[in-house]
Amino acid sequence: MTPTATGIAPVTAPTATQLTPTLTVRGRIGERYGEILTPEALDFVAQLHSRFGGRRHDRLADRMRRRFEIGNGQDPTFRSDTAHIREDAEWRVAGAGPGLEDRRVEITGPTDPKMTINALNSGAKVWLADQEDATSPTWRNVIEGQLSLFDAIRGQLRFTSPEGKEYRVTAEQTPTIVMRPRGWHLMEKHIEFTDRTGRTLAASGSLVDFGLYFFHNATQLIANGRGPYFYLPKLESAEEAKLWDDVFTYSEQYVGIPHGTIRATVLIETLPAAFEMEEILFELRDHIAGLNAGRWDYIFSMIKNYRGRGARFVLPDRSQVTMTVPFMRAYTELLVQTCHKRGAFAIGGMSAFIPNRRDPEATNLAFEKVAADKHREAGDGFDGTWVAHPDLIPVAQAEFDAVLGDRPNQVDRLRDDVTVQPSQLIDCHIGLPITAAGVRGNVSVGIRYIEAWLRGLGAVAIDGLMEDAATAEISRSQIWQWIHQDRATDDGTRITREYIEGLIAEVLAEVPRHDQDRFDDAAAVFRDVALGTEFPTFLTLGAYATYLTETD
Repeated sequence: MTPTATGIAPVTAPTATQLTPTLTVRGRIGERYGEILTPEALDFVAQLHSRFGGRRHDRLADRMRRRFEIGNGQDPTFRSDTAHIREDAEWRVAGAGPGLEDRRVEITGPTDPKMTINALNSGAKVWLADQEDATSPTWRNVIEGQLSLFDAIRGQLRFTSPEGKEYRVTAEQTPTIVMRPRGWHLMEKHIEFTDRTGRTLAASGSLVDFGLYFFHNATQLIANGRGPYFYLPKLESAEEAKLWDDVFTYSEQYVGIPHGTIRATVLIETLPAAFEMEEILFELRDHIAGLNAGRWDYIFSMIKNYRGRGARFVLPDRSQVTMTVPFMRAYTELLVQTCHKRGAFAIGGMSAFIPNRRDPEATNLAFEKVAADKHREAGDGFDGTWVAHPDLIPVAQAEFDAVLGDRPNQVDRLRDDVTVQPSQLIDCHIGLPITAAGVRGNVSVGIRYIEAWLRGLGAVAIDGLMEDAATAEISRSQIWQWIHQDRATDDGTRITREYIEGLIAEVLAEVPRHDQDRFDDAAAVFRDVALGTEFPTFLTLGAYATYLTETD
């Protein structure tokens, strides 16, 4: 594949007839991109789009209807049409695949070469190789992330930093890789799909990420004694889970591996999904290993769905929405109970506190906060947890070792003591105020994170916390809700657009500026998603289309 004079190389999957679905690559072709964007791989991804693209659009339409219903007063509840699934005590899920039996500490992070090597050397049991919230979806990140994983799986990954520092994998035992593709709602605009009727659409980010990774690596992963494993983000229903299950079944048949080889872990990070956890497990039962409590996106989903429903659904400062507030406590206890009832792993979420090797005081605080968080999770019955920094692995592991001992997990620990009612899952009463510092913090974090995201960074340390797209979503959605619900801070200051504009100006005046910064663009994005009349469902959708999409 040779770039054209403009640097754009159209690459089309082979076609048998004009009616065969095709993919056309519109992104720039960099070094070694041809190893990922092979005609055979593109043909496989085209087949995924042909078979499952229409159902994907149907499921996204379902999401819109459900948000409309909740916004108009219809609270979610446990489904009556699937009660037979919940009441059938006999069925169980596939459970752990090879290399997933012990998941007590999982490290998360983006898939650039340096972070890939650091993760593989970390000593964690599992690495969540994140092509979603911890990755800014620039075309370069999408394809070079695939290259990093391709090389890592084959033991050939090396990296030299611009300063000349060399990185290589030195660990004798590396974590099991579980790759997270983008959610169903995200597009990949650098690849176009032409269907059997001749329509041309942007490709699905989910199917591109999954398809390229699976096609190139499934058999090699099996040869390595592991398997093709995936974290599935942003699901909102059992029907979305069934769609993934059908993708998995077709893909296993396509490359000739046994049914059930793929293992998925579903992130329960949306409010609607919390009401369908058993159904999600059931639909994926031949392929699922467990569920994860995706705490930050879950808070965002609560705000998004109840943003217009009145004062009792308004949350205080982000820092006060902890795992022990009513709706978060109910959701995590239900998750553990549901998983263990069906033989699935329950994986805890990520505390945002991170150490700073140049600041012992900040590091000690991070260790203390993370230890307390993991102590609670292990005691509640979780089988493992996430961390975002290698230095936090011993802290988290100590808490799980204290509960698990030599056992790989505690799936056999049933939480029969737990009873969660639908009203508990939407109980937002916390009883704490909104503070001026909390408002300003949301503006500052939102703008600084978006600025880094526009420069291609998806996971960013800000003020001692690891921020990604999910935490930025909380920041901007709280601002939107506080304005539209006519909230005031505890000192009596009304939270208005004018007040937020003043804070934006303050933040822009204080941040260090340089020639390559994107703060002006970041502020424009923040205004669009936090100050507009309408509420964009995801801040990344418009920003991706406007700022990260390469054009001819």
